[in-house]
Amino acid sequence: MSASPSRIAAIQAANYYRVPATLPYKDAHSASLYGSAVFNEKVMQARLPKAVYKSLKKTIETGSPLEAGTADVVALALKDWALERGATHYAHIFTPLTGITAEKHDSFLEPDGKGGAIAEFSGKQLIQGEPDASSFPSGGIRSTFEARGYTAWDVTSPCYVSESPNGTTLCIPTAFVSWTGEVLDLKTPVLRSMKALDEQARRILKLFGHHNIAMVTATAGPEQEYFLIDRNFYLARPDLVSAGRTLFGAKPPKGQEFEDQYFGVIPERVQAFMHESEAELYRLGIPVKTRHNEVAPSQYEIAPIYENANIAADHQQQIMITLKKVARQYGMECLLHEKPFAGVNGSGKHLNWSLGNATQGNLLEPGHTPHENMQFLVFCAAVIRAVHKHAGLLRACVASASNDHRLGANEAPPAIISIFLGDQLTDVFEQLKKGAAKSSKKSGTMHLGVDTLPVLPKDAGDRNRTSPFAFTGNKFEYRAVASNQSIAALLTALNTIMSESLDYIATKLEKAPKGKFNAAVAAVLTEIAKEHMAVVFNGNGYSEEWHNEAAKRGLPNLKTSPDCLPVLTAKETIAAYEKYGVLSKRELEARRDIAYEQYVKAVNVEANLVLELAITKIYPAAVRYQTELAKNVAAVKAAGGEPLTCMLEWVTEQIAALAAACKKLSEAREHHASGLVAEAAHSCEEVLPAMLEVRKAVDALEGIVADDLWPLPTYEEMLFISK
Repeated sequence: MSASPSRIAAIQAANYYRVPATLPYKDAHSASLYGSAVFNEKVMQARLPKAVYKSLKKTIETGSPLEAGTADVVALALKDWALERGATHYAHIFTPLTGITAEKHDSFLEPDGKGGAIAEFSGKQLIQGEPDASSFPSGGIRSTFEARGYTAWDVTSPCYVSESPNGTTLCIPTAFVSWTGEVLDLKTPVLRSMKALDEQARRILKLFGHHNIAMVTATAGPEQEYFLIDRNFYLARPDLVSAGRTLFGAKPPKGQEFEDQYFGVIPERVQAFMHESEAELYRLGIPVKTRHNEVAPSQYEIAPIYENANIAADHQQQIMITLKKVARQYGMECLLHEKPFAGVNGSGKHLNWSLGNATQGNLLEPGHTPHENMQFLVFCAAVIRAVHKHAGLLRACVASASNDHRLGANEAPPAIISIFLGDQLTDVFEQLKKGAAKSSKKSGTMHLGVDTLPVLPKDAGDRNRTSPFAFTGNKFEYRAVASNQSIAALLTALNTIMSESLDYIATKLEKAPKGKFNAAVAAVLTEIAKEHMAVVFNGNGYSEEWHNEAAKRGLPNLKTSPDCLPVLTAKETIAAYEKYGVLSKRELEARRDIAYEQYVKAVNVEANLVLELAITKIYPAAVRYQTELAKNVAAVKAAGGEPLTCMLEWVTEQIAALAAACKKLSEAREHHASGLVAEAAHSCEEVLPAMLEVRKAVDALEGIVADDLWPLPTYEEMLFISK
């Protein structure tokens, strides 16, 4: 291990860390804790007048407009409830186009005109806030000298209180729009897309003879992967602090090759962190369910039960904030970058997505005989058609400089968007392709050969971890979302393209002659199976054979962000988003331009860090070691011996390679292309490869230079010490 003084200090701090006994486990996981910090239905029912409660509940459950006067009554109840919990401020919480949660705090206190102050909170203050819109990315929608923007209360996402050692704040989920009414956030399109999905899904359900149909909502359950390392190591790595990932780092002697990390015993320090994180999330009414070790050393996962997609998106933002906050209380840093360490598993966010309502249940539930479940087949066919038509859009929604390091690697699905249906459903749709489905492959049971072990029910098909979009029993799992991304943009896309497909199917079925409905359904299913089954693939998505096969099928393979970002403003994307009132062409163009800007900025920051670290830390350490070796060679010669010069020559060779690579990167960084598209292409094709050349030289030097001279914590230290 290290002999560097700064690294020794970090190792000792990590090694001697002891978990503080601050959170009784049973209290943290009691049912009474769940939702205790949320202004939920139970609280509303207790605190609001009956008529106001019914009005508010109707708005939440049916999407009907909020009745006049309701906001003032709710505001008063919210204020009293929050003040009882020690709140001093309220904050409108929103998600601007940075993808990072933003908040503006205002005090409840207002001067009373008599030298004192009183706590005030009106319906107007609840409904609308006014943060500065010019300092957030807008893609040209707002000029820097035009500042006004509005936050608008989202009544469908519950308010909550956020507690800290220094105070408590009432948090109000809101949408964020410009003074001109154009969308500047990620929430508003989700809400609009859910409205469109509800309308089109109800058309289908009505055709199947249902009455009094409850509002159809998309549901989501994102599984969050993350790394935990000791904070001492984190602070000693400027690349982790500023870029979120290690830009240098030689492969450790042991990585994940023994496959002994996955679902392994959770280390004590990490488990204490998990207990406290979950307690915080339970208080906020976030239904986290699962936790476990992930594939890579120091990598973990937390997964909630699925819920209303809009609320799930809000909760996902809170999960990321909570993980970061609580990790620091335990002397650790939570890393949410997709690829913080090269050569080991990266982190994603698998999004489980479905749709359903209170009257018909989950609309993607196939039942025991899916070939006979025509309603399910219609909704499933709509998914197949939507994904096939808009595969590029689904890829573009998760595009970023950081996610490009992960997509297509062995721990993530490839950049080719395909659907895994499993043996049972694939067989049904292959039958439909030929004209009619007459059977379904049966599930069975599994006997384990030991009398004391139970007989296990066996699914009709296996799962496929290499598929970007996999059917997993009664929902689809989109596996390409980045660990640090909001799920909102993807939810918007899924809801919108699903609305388009349901609209297409409903329009055809509504034209069916009386008494010919079943035949019309069969005809539509056969048509979709024939035209869109190319997107279904149940094999190994990592294989080179699939890449070749996907090309034959005409599926896009958009490997990098510059490759796929143009899809955000493709003709078919604009048509779908505008038809259902989700986003305008101008708003889509703004999102595309912001994505290009963020890509270029991310690569530029990393290039700056690579040069800074290579020149000010790595090069001096390597030269000092070179000097030591040169002195040794000279001393041996002076003593009449025959010195070994191979190490000196090796170090000298790598130092030269480092200097040349730094020069090349500096030149690439200083070049500026004309326009965002060209700049992003240059970053991708010139700057990133130049950065890799610097890394190659640095990582080679890490394996040569004396350990007491090496300035940065190593992968071996960061991934294996402190837990």
